Amino acid sequence: MKISVLTLFPDIINEYTNHSIIKIIKNNNLANIEVLNIRDYSLDKHRKVDDTIYGGGPGLVMSIEPIVNCLKEIKKENSMVVLLTPTGKKYNQEMAKKFSKMEHLILICGHYEGIDERILNYIDLQLSIGDFVLTGGEAAALVVLDSVLRLLPGSINKDSLEVESFNDYLLDYPVYTKPEVFEGYAVPKVLLSGNHKEINEYRLRQREIKTKINRPDLYEKYLEKKGN
Repeated sequence: MKISVLTLFPDIINEYTNHSIIKIIKNNNLANIEVLNIRDYSLDKHRKVDDTIYGGGPGLVMSIEPIVNCLKEIKKENSMVVLLTPTGKKYNQEMAKKFSKMEHLILICGHYEGIDERILNYIDLQLSIGDFVLTGGEAAALVVLDSVLRLLPGSINKDSLEVESFNDYLLDYPVYTKPEVFEGYAVPKVLLSGNHKEINEYRLRQREIKTKINRPDLYEKYLEKKGN
């Protein structure tokens, strides 16, 4: 798989990809991560990538030309072009799974007051990571990058992926490690029993309880799926 990130601040992306699981993925050639500086595709002698807003208004807008110039150079028939924007479809685990099966994912990071609206003619999907506003699209791109890459075969133990939050509309179960008792708070006895059947039943109950309390919207979907 290849993921290309179009950004005005490549150091942000590069720094993140040099740590933890993503670094391992890169070193083991499980994915090709390409970070492209949008300024490199500007035809302006000063590498300008923004301008004032037609019709008036505060701030600056990212110009469409440098972004499209970059897309024309890197986009292939199998590429999926995603614009990270608060107006997009909300991102979730199901989308991460779909992205992880693609050959080439292109992520465009916006900045300033946004990107010239005509960019919509050159993308496949608008995507949001939540109902809030960020300074730029880099943080959102890293969320997508991380959530997709960890799903690639060989990146993380398969058993660990199967029991993660959201895979079946349930949050993950609570986990504990040593010491067995900390300041009077003890690890649940069932986890020390060695009875794997009881442990699995306990963990499922905890997942249901946690989801029902913290994410009732997910819990409703879980009940619907369970009833089918």
